[in-house]
Amino acid sequence: MLKEFTIKTDKEGIYDITSEVAGVINESKVKEGIVMVYCPHTTASITINENADADVKHDLLLGLRCSYPDNKEFRHNEGNSACHLKSSAFGASETLIVKDGEMILGRWQSIFFCEFDGPRERKYYVKVV
Repeated sequence: MLKEFTIKTDKEGIYDITSEVAGVINESKVKEGIVMVYCPHTTASITINENADADVKHDLLLGLRCSYPDNKEFRHNEGNSACHLKSSAFGASETLIVKDGEMILGRWQSIFFCEFDGPRERKYYVKVV
């Protein structure tokens, strides 16, 4: 089963999409398998991280801004090279194990869509096998 989702983003942000992914698994009726979450954009990404403390999202974005600042020596004419670097650092997808009809996540983990170059209307895909 493959589902496409659309998400409207701010200039920069981390959005919890865990419930949407869980819904696709439930709808698929797959009890044992895998679920992949994929982002088809070069300045956005998918990651898994803590969701118990909202400050983690803030700190992730702050750390990425510090690690990948805009640089006047970048040559990409759109002026968003730092956004491409952030996206590559996190990656375009995450794959999780499905057991007993639910994805296996750690106690504090959630799945996030990460925007580095918004505001945009973005897409992401969830595939259950």
